[in-house]
Amino acid sequence: MIKSELVQRIAAQNPHLYQRDVEKIVNAILDEVVEALMRGDRVELRGFGAFSVKNRPARVGRNPRTGEKVSVTEKYVPFFKTGKEMRERLNGGSAGDE
Repeated sequence: MIKSELVQRIAAQNPHLYQRDVEKIVNAILDEVVEALMRGDRVELRGFGAFSVKNRPARVGRNPRTGEKVSVTEKYVPFFKTGKEMRERLNGGSAGDE
């Protein structure tokens, strides 16, 4: 599913909202998640999962085609960990079962 499909589904489930308003809401949510990650904050959506940022330190890599050593700079990468409810729903159980 892509963002435009998500907007269409939410708009279809909420006929009292205009699609352009739903699109603004979805964009605002995603922008806030990105802004929080840029600040180094963790974003947790209960039952869905948690977004965080992990640091990958600088290292010496290798070009797979030539075998030449290449210096790879430090970088920060987004990380997502699913919530318990989502894992259970994906695996066929309901979230309330234990």
